[in-house]
Amino acid sequence: MDWHSIAESPIQTGEDLRRQLTDKAIADSEFRTRLLTNPKDAINAELGVELPDDVNVEVHESSASTLHLALPVSEVSEEQLEQIAAGRCCC
Repeated sequence: MDWHSIAESPIQTGEDLRRQLTDKAIADSEFRTRLLTNPKDAINAELGVELPDDVNVEVHESSASTLHLALPVSEVSEEQLEQIAAGRCCC
């Protein structure tokens, strides 16, 4: 899939979006820098979306001596389920 067609593609999983953002950051050093310094703005600009104010984005750069592990939420609220169903959340 071409990077520029992401915003036009069907709803994707969080893993699909993570993979696409990671691939873009590997291929484009300027995007990588923007993603590390201001991830929400970088994602908004690249995907042509506006992430809600209550969504926080944290990007960590891995190293040979650091392992990052992201755990899913233990409980999903009714509001989060509605957002997931609407494609607004990929938790």
